[in-house]
Amino acid sequence: MGIDYGIRRIGIAFSDLSALIATGYEVYQSHGREKDIEYLCNLANQMQVTKVVFGLPLNADGTESEQTLVTKNFAQSFADAAQIPVEFEDERFSSLEAEEILKRSKLSWQERKKILDKVAAEVILQNYLNKIKRG
Repeated sequence: MGIDYGIRRIGIAFSDLSALIATGYEVYQSHGREKDIEYLCNLANQMQVTKVVFGLPLNADGTESEQTLVTKNFAQSFADAAQIPVEFEDERFSSLEAEEILKRSKLSWQERKKILDKVAAEVILQNYLNKIKRG
């Protein structure tokens, strides 16, 4: 399970059973930290998730930002509640990559904006899967 965490929206993606291909699942509209964690825990259990990869928002130079700490804190709270291990994947350019993918789809900006976080989660998870596949 891949997550592009944001305070207002959370992009969610899943991999196939062989952990080769990531697919965007949904953009979840935040309802507050407690409800968000509960929703993600329920979804992870329903989908029989064994690991969750959170996108790690770093500054362009690779240093941590305030949002990095917010994301790490949320991820740890999720891991504690779900009892599922979490890992992090650098997400510095995932939104740009997602936007490029969506531009090729010929969707309007309004349509692209609705699914951008889902596609960003897909990019984050696919990058992670590619990395572990290479060893």
